[in-house]
Amino acid sequence: MTTAAPRSILAVDAGQSSIKIRHSTGGDVTDWSTSGIRTDIPLMPQLGAVLADAGRRGLGAEAVGIGVSGLTAAATDAEELMSVAARSGARALSIAHDSITAFLGALGDNRGAVVAVGTGVVTLAVGRTEIARVDGWGYLLGDAGSGFWIGRAALDAVLRANDGRGPATALTDVVRAEFPVLEDAYIELQADQDRVRRVAAYARTVAEVAAAGDEVAAAISAAAADELAHSVASGLRRVGEIGPDGRDRAGAGASGESVHVRAVGGAWGSVVLADAFVDAVRRRLPGADVRVVRADPLDGAMLLPSVSHESPLRAQAVHVTA
Repeated sequence: MTTAAPRSILAVDAGQSSIKIRHSTGGDVTDWSTSGIRTDIPLMPQLGAVLADAGRRGLGAEAVGIGVSGLTAAATDAEELMSVAARSGARALSIAHDSITAFLGALGDNRGAVVAVGTGVVTLAVGRTEIARVDGWGYLLGDAGSGFWIGRAALDAVLRANDGRGPATALTDVVRAEFPVLEDAYIELQADQDRVRRVAAYARTVAEVAAAGDEVAAAISAAAADELAHSVASGLRRVGEIGPDGRDRAGAGASGESVHVRAVGGAWGSVVLADAFVDAVRRRLPGADVRVVRADPLDGAMLLPSVSHESPLRAQAVHVTA
């Protein structure tokens, strides 16, 4: 049973770098964005402010779909958000971790794995009856292969080279442009509340320098790709889509189907990272249908309210009505 699609919807993709919002009614679509979600302070007031702003813009909707980075069950008060959205005419609200909306945006209500990589990273695998979330544990404890992880590895490589503990790298010149005295970089970053974004911004530098042939940057990209592929394979095993040998348990050869893997997010502008990821996945999952795509998590947030009741994804969102 698939729930009926609402006539108008307000979709929110709340990430750490930015919050993106889309209002759609009929053929009219309005997109805008604001500063990113902060996961170190309560999430619901931040999301409530986004919904209230949409109301002030005159962009009320019948249904609201929200995907949020860092969302936990304990921090979710959908009723509080529903009360804000209802002031602008909303009758239903669905909220989920952004791994759910990233998956929906890339693969829809189907099976497979989606790895979403931006400042942070989260992988979601969906099987016939189960789902598995892998990583997404934030920059302090996880997010292996993320923009922050890559940026931190770049800074680590530069400081190692400065110490004589690592090889020379073209990354040093770029980092010195921001921190002429390298020894002061860690002091400045530790004191900056915007340090996560600043560190993650070096992922773009790694992409550029790796493409130009720098061996250190290429090694960082390959290591990130390997971490991301490992997360994909781990998730698919947990939901029973592949066996220990990396092959489809249902028999891809017999069914003509392959395990579907999609990579989405801002970090994939790096050709070096994308190519290394595809290779790393195929080493683990022979025959996988793996693609780096331009899927938009906002598309997933749009789909969230109408996910099939038979889908294991349905239970991963909180659905409330006015």
